[in-house]
Amino acid sequence: MRGTPQQIIEKYNQLARDAQLAGDRVATENFQQHAEHYLRLLGAAQKEQEARREQQERENRERQQERDRERAKRQEREANAPPSSGDPADAPQPDVMEQPEAGDSGLVETPESQQPPKPKRARKPRAPKSESAPSDAPSGEQSAAPAPDSPDAPEAAE
Repeated sequence: MRGTPQQIIEKYNQLARDAQLAGDRVATENFQQHAEHYLRLLGAAQKEQEARREQQERENRERQQERDRERAKRQEREANAPPSSGDPADAPQPDVMEQPEAGDSGLVETPESQQPPKPKRARKPRAPKSESAPSDAPSGEQSAAPAPDSPDAPEAAE
């Protein structure tokens, strides 16, 4: 037989009724005993399930009572604590370390730190640029060398 315990019990009870109607007292008693067996198993399972449920409820109540006690303690501590002004300066401050002396900084000496820095050379001031650049050749005169693309240019290929 398959199904839940309740379904199995109902099935055996139906078989017992059918056997009784057929006049088979032995089969009727057999099916009734099977139904009773499953009824006892179902009752034991329900009692066990009820006991587990009660245990869980008891544990839940105990946990809730513990949380309530902790909440009451916390509220009592907060009520008894001096009122804070909300100013960060009133909060506990960290310890401050003393600064090491200049010679005992804990840093490693490097060659660059041992040599005095080189003095920078002063630059000569530049003369201000005039708006028109002076030309070496007088105006109107052309230079003696012809332009490379002019026909007067000597031919270097020859």
